[in-house]
Amino acid sequence: MFGIHSSKGYTEILTGIKIKTLCYGQLTLTTEFRLLKNATLPEHVHPNEQTGYLISGTIRLYIDGIARELTPGDSWNIPGNVSHHAEILEDSVAIEVFSPVREDYLNYAFAVDQVDSKIQNTTIN
Repeated sequence: MFGIHSSKGYTEILTGIKIKTLCYGQLTLTTEFRLLKNATLPEHVHPNEQTGYLISGTIRLYIDGIARELTPGDSWNIPGNVSHHAEILEDSVAIEVFSPVREDYLNYAFAVDQVDSKIQNTTIN
């Protein structure tokens, strides 16, 4: 599967927090989060391992009670079943990969952006 860039298909899941699932396979799922200044991601736990990369903005991420202020280029890993939450300090964009696939995040895939990898004779510019 290929994920094709577009500015459409984002879903607001919490006030100031939008998500779009970019691409997924059998073992991993990649998402983009668009986060508005002063939004908060409440403390939560899930069984999926989560690895992220901050594209733009500033966030304060808490993992298992430890806080770090993250800026563009910073990354993180949250093991499965570990409590975490975030405060959005500036408008931000983050990319995150989940393993195994978060089944609930399949709902946020924008079908128009999903291209079957078996398509033949496709030129990538």
